[in-house]
Amino acid sequence: MKMLPPPPADLSRRRFVQGVAIGGAVVGFGLLRPPNVWALTSPGRPTVLSGTDFSLDIAETPVNYTGAPRMATTVNGGIPGPILRWKEGTTVTLRVTNRLRVPTSIHWHGIILPFQMDGVPGISFDGIAPGETFVYRFEVRQTGTYWYHSHSRFQEQNALYGPLVIEPAGPERYPTDRDYVVMLNDWTDEDPEHIYAKLKKQSDYFNFAQPTVPDFFRDVREKGLSQALAMRKMWNEMRMNPTDLGDVSGYTYTYLMNGAAPAGNWTGIFKPGEKVRLRFINGSASTIFDVRIPGLKMTVISADGQDIAPVSVDEFRISVAETYDVIVEPQDTRAYTLFAQSIDRTGYARGTLAPREGMQADVPAMDPRVWLSMEDMMGAMPMGPMGHGGGHTADAMPGMDVGGMHGMAMPGMGNLTPGGQPMVRHARTEYGPGVDMHVDMPRTNLDDPGIGLRDNGRRVLTYADLHTIGGPIDAREPSREIELHLTGNMERFIWSFDGVKFSDAKPVHFNSGERLRIVLVNDTMMNHPIHLHGMWSELENPEGQFQVRKHTINVQPAQRITYAVSADNPGRWAYHCHLLYHMEAGMFREVVVS
Repeated sequence: MKMLPPPPADLSRRRFVQGVAIGGAVVGFGLLRPPNVWALTSPGRPTVLSGTDFSLDIAETPVNYTGAPRMATTVNGGIPGPILRWKEGTTVTLRVTNRLRVPTSIHWHGIILPFQMDGVPGISFDGIAPGETFVYRFEVRQTGTYWYHSHSRFQEQNALYGPLVIEPAGPERYPTDRDYVVMLNDWTDEDPEHIYAKLKKQSDYFNFAQPTVPDFFRDVREKGLSQALAMRKMWNEMRMNPTDLGDVSGYTYTYLMNGAAPAGNWTGIFKPGEKVRLRFINGSASTIFDVRIPGLKMTVISADGQDIAPVSVDEFRISVAETYDVIVEPQDTRAYTLFAQSIDRTGYARGTLAPREGMQADVPAMDPRVWLSMEDMMGAMPMGPMGHGGGHTADAMPGMDVGGMHGMAMPGMGNLTPGGQPMVRHARTEYGPGVDMHVDMPRTNLDDPGIGLRDNGRRVLTYADLHTIGGPIDAREPSREIELHLTGNMERFIWSFDGVKFSDAKPVHFNSGERLRIVLVNDTMMNHPIHLHGMWSELENPEGQFQVRKHTINVQPAQRITYAVSADNPGRWAYHCHLLYHMEAGMFREVVVS
């Protein structure tokens, strides 16, 4: 029998969810921008660095988010590190000095640059040794909201990250009166190495929402005995847990907004009637957030730094490493809560928009935790043989949604089932102890907001809503296709592409100058935000048409997605899941463009 850690006491639990009011290395952090002016609206020193020449120091800094002092790994002593303001068309020089006792690095997430400047130890450079300074220098060829973080072991989890804003050489497409960064992070008092060790020993260590006997009787009442038993049989055979929405939970995490715990209440100031731009960045190691501002509509204007056709929503999901820019227009002299709840509903980050400091609005209750559905676990149709042996096929559950794919022709589809679903190809390497499930007929829809957001009464953003202005970078049809499966073994906490961990994998080769299509099939029941360094990923809709340009694409459970890539940046590049513990456990590849 598995031994679960004792659930935290109420007082301890509240402290971890809320944090302490004056915690962290910096209390508050934001941007007010009349023309050419960026300033802080909360107490503390300015944390905005602008221009073309930057000096960044990486060092240990004492912090206190839960009432217990800890050491964080910081950039220039702040959590987050300073906002770096660049301008399109300039050349930036960044001198990064390592004052730690171990090597470090900084990766400029989503920035198109020479591979030697990408900041991934073992791929693009050797890392920054203790006491040394590494000079990054490159031309800024894009605009928008991005971020930077360490690519050295678990330093990112320990607070080595910061925001990055690039202004256009000309006027903004969507001008606003005020402009704030809203960076979301997950802080833990634990040593990340200990968290990783716990996950390797027991992958559901941090999950306190396991199915219970009362849950079984509830399902019997709602679905009938036979279906309730069939569901349990399927979960057991597939070694699935329908409540496994995240690896690390609010049991150990305190969720931060601009470096402030919920009790710290980061505040951004506005005047009624102003247009306010909020640049949301999910700089977490492991947490996917669902974001809303009760009482305010949000107009999404940018995804991963790229301008999109405006979309009005009540809520959006932001996966790890993604960025979304939204505009809000508060009309009343009142406070509004910025509310970002974790996907597993074990905690939240929170801040406030208000006409003056000290105001706050009600913090909404977290939504109920929703179990994974058959669609999340099995895709469009029943799953095929399990990788752990037995050779059986799970039966479709009554009422299961088999998707809307009938008769569609899709890029790189391969064979179709009689019903029109895609039949995917599984590599021989997927059949082994490192893979515990396969999805033979994945779903391909982009209009699903995801587990916990479906039919919640709010207008929720989906990838189908995102349309990058200007269309694709390259109008050529891809001439080659690479299919990769996102695979894993939940109980062993092994993560991989095609069943092969990074330590055992050969590089993926792109031919310089080619236009190719990447096909990703998620054979797991967890979300995986996949990040390709050095090149844009141009997501396609199910019909193979250009949808949106991104640097990080979240692949939902049992989902198949495709995107086009122009291999126009020679060098060695990292390609990985941006859930930090998944990346370290093997869901990482090297891409060589030559």
